[in-house]
Amino acid sequence: MLIPLPTHTLYAYTGGKPFNPAQPTAVFIHGVLNDHSVWILQTRYLAHHGWNVLAIDLPGHCKSEGTPAPSVEEAADTIIGLLDAMQIEKAALIGHSWGSLIALEAAARDTKTNPGRVSHLVMVGTANPMPVTPALLDLSVSAPFKAIDMVNRFSHSTLAPPPSALGPGTWLYGGSKALMRRVLASNPQVNVFHTGFKACDDYRGGEAAMSQVSCPTLFVLGNADQMTLPKAAQSLIDLCGQAKVVKLPAGHSLMTEAPEGVLQALKDFLKP
Repeated sequence: MLIPLPTHTLYAYTGGKPFNPAQPTAVFIHGVLNDHSVWILQTRYLAHHGWNVLAIDLPGHCKSEGTPAPSVEEAADTIIGLLDAMQIEKAALIGHSWGSLIALEAAARDTKTNPGRVSHLVMVGTANPMPVTPALLDLSVSAPFKAIDMVNRFSHSTLAPPPSALGPGTWLYGGSKALMRRVLASNPQVNVFHTGFKACDDYRGGEAAMSQVSCPTLFVLGNADQMTLPKAAQSLIDLCGQAKVVKLPAGHSLMTEAPEGVLQALKDFLKP
């Protein structure tokens, strides 16, 4: 689905179902060098069980036009613009890694301007702050394929996911590397790898944003996550008035390493 925004067209995967204004809506936001496809199991399920699904490609990534946002704050503007463009009155915001910070910032801002529009916030593989080592920031520019290899080593705790994620026999590590290379190649004008990492590294508004969030918030964390250690989310959890925490036996790539666990957490949390 292509959604016209004031400055560009945004792509959103709908799970194979048309948008129905009478249904609740879930907006899925991917992390650095990912796209909408990382949510494949979770989005397909919700789309076929009474939810509108909008799993976006962030601006300047893959099927979405526009310039990649250089900051979490500017990326959050895209999410608010999406809600406005689709005239969505209620939405759950679900983000992974960089996407979790974008979802948090968007939820905080929308609380001020449209109280109650964000009904649920889900932060998967999150941390506050979310620093990126200088070496990895440098490599994302000077040797991006080497940086992709490093990120994948740190992001996975297993080589093969359960069959329900991408199919029996899937090589999780190789599939993730191929996706990241494809996303990097999708924008020859801007290095979306470095842009996303820099946005994560620069963001310092997590605690201020969480103090503004009024909706229930779910934290889905991987026990073996080396990119965003579970303990690094504690400052946000402590500030959240309606926090639920689910820890899964996975690394940073939770949606494919623990697909059923992430889906079950969403199903339990998003019940009316």
